[in-house]
Amino acid sequence: MATTEGFRADWAQKDFYAELGVKKDATSAEIKKAYRRLARANHPDSNPDDSAKHDKFKAVAEAYDVVGDAEKRKKYDEMRELYGSGGFRGGFGQGGGGGFNLDDLLRDRGGAGGAGAGGIGDMFGDLFGGFGRGRTQTARPQKGSDAETTATIGFNDAVEGVTISLRLTSDAPCPDCNGTGGKPGTRPHICPECDGAGFVVNTVGGAFSLNETCPKCGGRQLIYDEPCPTCHGSGHGLSARSIQARIPAGVKDGQRIRLKGKGSAGVNGGPAGDLYVTVKVTSHRLFGRRGDNLTLDVPISFDEAALGADIKIPTLGGAPVTVKVPAGTPNGRTFRVRGKGSRKKDGTRGDLLATVQVQVPGTLNPAAREAVEAYRAAGNEPSLRANLFNEAGGA
Repeated sequence: MATTEGFRADWAQKDFYAELGVKKDATSAEIKKAYRRLARANHPDSNPDDSAKHDKFKAVAEAYDVVGDAEKRKKYDEMRELYGSGGFRGGFGQGGGGGFNLDDLLRDRGGAGGAGAGGIGDMFGDLFGGFGRGRTQTARPQKGSDAETTATIGFNDAVEGVTISLRLTSDAPCPDCNGTGGKPGTRPHICPECDGAGFVVNTVGGAFSLNETCPKCGGRQLIYDEPCPTCHGSGHGLSARSIQARIPAGVKDGQRIRLKGKGSAGVNGGPAGDLYVTVKVTSHRLFGRRGDNLTLDVPISFDEAALGADIKIPTLGGAPVTVKVPAGTPNGRTFRVRGKGSRKKDGTRGDLLATVQVQVPGTLNPAAREAVEAYRAAGNEPSLRANLFNEAGGA
């Protein structure tokens, strides 16, 4: 069962037991049974055109929300007993007759009322989450909103990690009203929409109550009659700032990084939001990425592929390494050079994958042509395309 934290002054004068048709000493099982019976009989879905039953359904749900919870029920009973014995000195009036009104209780939460008023405030603070002392405190802290930005870094920086400077424009408290939303020099008062709770309670589906941010005060609990002329009552402004952000080694193109506490400033002392940085990585002229491995296309000549050779290839930011190409290496073969790839999260490195590309010269000088023709004449290999015709004939 969802609970309700907002206090309503008329609850002190309501008999929730009578609303449910049970005695004050009824067991929790009896209260639940009575609630279910009444909720079923008065549910709006079953009585779409009966406004009286709609009102009854809301009243039953309100009653069960309090006396259906053991802790709330105990506080409610204490409140009712105090109210019935005259402990409120005239009840919750609206002034006159020598009684307290709600504004008096909120203003004088421990002054003239002495221990009695303080005790009432504590009771309601425990039961309804915001009366008496708690209700007149500063609005509750709120976390700042998250911010988003994009950063472009070089290929080498993505592999090794880098610290970059980011220039951000994000939400910040209005510099004139300090985020209160009120005109400087004016005083706030408790929001009448939510009674200072910062949220309102909506009944959904009959049996559940959901807390939603108050649409009038925006969750601030307090409102001003005159809004701040700079932010028009929103309490928000814009802040331009520069921060240093560490981009970890091995970051990939398009990866989204969360920087905790680097977003917009909080409200009323709340924590700052987070900053999400989408990283764009520029391409490299020679190297590519495949997971934690680097890739490299290496051109070799026909004679190196046919006869074999030891060739030197570059590494990213390091000394060249030698790769042994065995005789008869076909075009497209990939050689793995361990530990020469991108840095991983655990500090180790991936591998460098070097793929050979056999180059065929576009033109031949006379000596080279003579040598190739001699190779052709000396060749005793069967036709390389013989299987093509064999397979085609079989099909």
